[in-house]
Amino acid sequence: MAEKTTSTVPKGQKSQFAVPYYEISYDKFFQFGVSVDCVVFGYHENRLKILLIKRGAAPFMGMWALPGDLVYPNENIDVAAQRILRDLTGIDNLFMEQTKVYGQVDRHPAGRVITTGYYSLIDIAKHDPHASAWADGVYWMDLNEVPKLAFDHSDILKDALQILQQRVRHQPVGFELLPEKFALADLQALYEAILNESYDKANFRKRILSMNLLISLKENQKDVPHRPARLYKFDKQRYDELIAKGFSFEL
Repeated sequence: MAEKTTSTVPKGQKSQFAVPYYEISYDKFFQFGVSVDCVVFGYHENRLKILLIKRGAAPFMGMWALPGDLVYPNENIDVAAQRILRDLTGIDNLFMEQTKVYGQVDRHPAGRVITTGYYSLIDIAKHDPHASAWADGVYWMDLNEVPKLAFDHSDILKDALQILQQRVRHQPVGFELLPEKFALADLQALYEAILNESYDKANFRKRILSMNLLISLKENQKDVPHRPARLYKFDKQRYDELIAKGFSFEL
């Protein structure tokens, strides 16, 4: 006979078994599925985009979704996130961070599946995704044009965006997303795209330069339809210090 454990439903919480006290066989606890869903934000030409797949398998066949799939029984969840993203989109060795865990009982029509969200922010120009496995297509879509996604992926995307926006207010971003030499307007456009806010040009310039984060170069922009602006590059040592200590990016 399978070993049993007795569980108590917290006061005020409805039990799916409709009784306040119950016994469940241990084997019931090993009938859950575990998955990961990857939120990959891309930055390109002053626009923030999201990497989506067109599902080529049930459930929700033909719908837009985040790259995600089930974790193998013998697989570490972080390893699974890398594998699933590679299998579906061809993107490999991408640094990703966990966001939240989603465990709604009815979030997957096939049964109980608990998923962990991951997110990353990359330069689109440095990656070439392509559909593979059961994905019918892989697309970069403007964040403000994303339709209703399969499963609860719209919620996972919303939460990941909030976490990204909180992060960029306390850690400098741009080192991996901008070219080595850039104008202050390029950096401002990056922050405005991620935070969905507009900044006064003078205030932004003053705030950024006060951090001593940038090295002013004796170079200006070339081949631009306006007055060439001064170019800058990041001070790597100072950049790493600010990431370690944290900073407040508030204008």
